[in-house]
Amino acid sequence: MTKTAIWYFDVVSPFAYLALAEIERFAKEREILFRPIVFGAVLSHWGQLGPAEMPTKRLHTYRLCQFIADRRGIDFRFPPKHPFNSLALLRLIAASGSRQDVVRTVFDFVFREGRDAGEPGALAELCGRLDVADLEALVAAGDAKAVLRRNTEEAIAAGVFGVPTLMIEGELFWGLDAMPFARAFAEDRSILTGEMARLASLPIGAERSRK
Repeated sequence: MTKTAIWYFDVVSPFAYLALAEIERFAKEREILFRPIVFGAVLSHWGQLGPAEMPTKRLHTYRLCQFIADRRGIDFRFPPKHPFNSLALLRLIAASGSRQDVVRTVFDFVFREGRDAGEPGALAELCGRLDVADLEALVAAGDAKAVLRRNTEEAIAAGVFGVPTLMIEGELFWGLDAMPFARAFAEDRSILTGEMARLASLPIGAERSRK
């Protein structure tokens, strides 16, 4: 399998922002492809609700993100509204070749500065920082809509169910708290043998009715 890792993310995810520093450190050790995807499409595929679609989970999630950021010394501020439509930001990233520096700039704009890209002039300001004079032209030239759709379909086909997810040699590591697990696997593939291997075929004892 390829030694290249893939990081699937959506800018709407505060956990993706909090994980980005670790991903950047990891990228110094091995190649990581940054793949923006549409989180809503992933949720729809699996029939799931997003964490912000359940009121009590929404508040818990936001508080947890702030707690983690404070404990880790990460500059963090939620944008004025969340969740928000991240499509324009995802297309900007895709149209820019999904470069690591672009990903960092966009995430910082949203979760470090707490900005709303939907406010008048905000997206234009962000584009200015990235030297993008005409976003629509860039999106069209880079076929960003198709790239984003392809990324999302690829992620779903790989089994991705949430963001952020780091895929290493076909194995999925979901979420900020899975980063130590991902790093351990990258250093020693044998950690998925033994009892870990048994878990892959563990029978289901009971299923919740979906009616």
